[in-house]
Amino acid sequence: MEKSEILERAKKYIADEKDERFRKEVEDLVEKAKADDKDALAELEDRFYQTLEFGTGGLRGVMGGGTNRMNTLEINLATQGLANYVLKAFPEKAKDGTLSAVVAYDSRKNSDVFAEATALILAANGIKAYLFTGLRPTPELSYAIRELKAQTGVVVTASHNPPQYNGYKAYWDNGAQVIEPHDVGIIDEVNAVKEVKTISKEEALKSGKLVLIDKEIDEKFWAMCKNQLFRPDLIKEKASSVKIVYTPLHGTGAMHVEKVLGDLGLKVITVPEQREPDGTFHTVEKPNPEEAPALKLAVELGEKEKADCVMATDPDADRFGTAFPGKDGKFVLVTGNQMGALLCEYVLLSRKELGKLPANAAAIRSIVTSPFTDYICKKYGVKMHECLTGFKWIAAIEDEFEKANTETYVYGLEESYGYKVEKEVMDKDGVSAAAMCAEMTLYWASQGKSILEHLDDMYKEFGFFEDRAIAQNFPGSAGKETMANLMTKLRTEGLKTLGGKKVLCIKDIGNAVAYDPEKPNEKTEIKLPKSNVLQFVLEGGTIVSARPSGTEPKIKFYINARTDASAGLDAAKLESGKACDAITADIKALLAKA
Repeated sequence: MEKSEILERAKKYIADEKDERFRKEVEDLVEKAKADDKDALAELEDRFYQTLEFGTGGLRGVMGGGTNRMNTLEINLATQGLANYVLKAFPEKAKDGTLSAVVAYDSRKNSDVFAEATALILAANGIKAYLFTGLRPTPELSYAIRELKAQTGVVVTASHNPPQYNGYKAYWDNGAQVIEPHDVGIIDEVNAVKEVKTISKEEALKSGKLVLIDKEIDEKFWAMCKNQLFRPDLIKEKASSVKIVYTPLHGTGAMHVEKVLGDLGLKVITVPEQREPDGTFHTVEKPNPEEAPALKLAVELGEKEKADCVMATDPDADRFGTAFPGKDGKFVLVTGNQMGALLCEYVLLSRKELGKLPANAAAIRSIVTSPFTDYICKKYGVKMHECLTGFKWIAAIEDEFEKANTETYVYGLEESYGYKVEKEVMDKDGVSAAAMCAEMTLYWASQGKSILEHLDDMYKEFGFFEDRAIAQNFPGSAGKETMANLMTKLRTEGLKTLGGKKVLCIKDIGNAVAYDPEKPNEKTEIKLPKSNVLQFVLEGGTIVSARPSGTEPKIKFYINARTDASAGLDAAKLESGKACDAITADIKALLAKA
């Protein structure tokens, strides 16, 4: 971008931004850039080269002044656009004044400010806004939309991202994040906003267009989480024998996880340094239960307390991470794919044993999630559906089930530590997952097995599955172009081999086709919404997926490998490890050339 264009965009932002903190950041950078400060100009370019758009999780970005940042202006524009879209989407309710929305927020910096601004703009547009009085998890927001029969909802969160990030996730009346055509329609309305309506908090409360909520939803949410469980008698009998160490990673989960597990009689020891909400997340680099450093304090406490399980939720408590003690007492981290498979088998096994498995039962997973659960579902006669990455797509398929009454949802998962064991929440839910995991731990203990021992039994039955993810950041406008060029190259040139294995099929989700790289003109249709994802199916069945993030400046490669374990589990693990090492080396070489 030319300097003049950058400064012009900055000037417009300064004129529009009402929040003095964010406005001053840009004013200071502009003054430095005018004095030919190259670093300031580069920073301004990064802040203004694009406008944040809805990705797989809505709006998400680094907080600060600029169109490519999360700030009050971007929140206001997004909310006014959302309000305009909702008014048009529900004309009858708009006419009689019965439109409503639910707003929640997590522990991040500015989350409470952004949430209140959102609620007041909705209220100013005639949409009754139910605003939680304090921070609440994302799954409770989804639950509240359905419970209150609202038409839309917003949660202010950046999930598991580093502390400088915040985000804004928009939901529809089914309790799920918005998808096409609503996401595109909202963006169109955002881009067309000329004026943002708002009213004072006092006026909104007095008029009844702002309603504060808390325990009336909390209590129903807790009851729902406990109602998912299959073996209340087992829990009542054995709960006191199980000790759980838990960390909310400075987020929203403590109140809910402690309450639900405590009501079940389980002993929960919460990591004291990470119990209180804190937007700086000062004990971790990233509050992400997918990454081992985030669970370090919990694991250390788990080993000290000789706990039976370590649990973690991310700041908005939709992701759920675990670790279990091995035979030597040292805790082993369980991956998202492994826990997804463990929960899947436990849910299906329990439903079958208790006569609660519908004849038309169906499960759903994302396309980058391990096919481990496919084998489990096949055993129990359950159909597995694939969808795009992002739990909103799992919810969309479940929504189709409900409307068509053709299949019955029983379980959904994605590899990024997201699970949904219930129907009442249309998003991943770390609180319900924690309750189900606790019951599952008790169940296998009653059978004389630890979770890790049972996982090995599953590998022996279904094959050993090894899954890896390789991610590389490409920040800034140049990084965005680099990622686009890499995906274009992979799409046009393809890959003939990976890790010494021949590529048998390329699935181009962006163009909705699949083909043999040796017969590129013979294509078959893929019935999925188009998305910038490529999958390479190798001889032997290993699948490698390439996907740029929808909310972060990075590209991720996923390796899903299966090895038959009939010759022994140790041999299968060794073979899988070698295959994944070779594929990883090829991917890293590819990224180094990008």
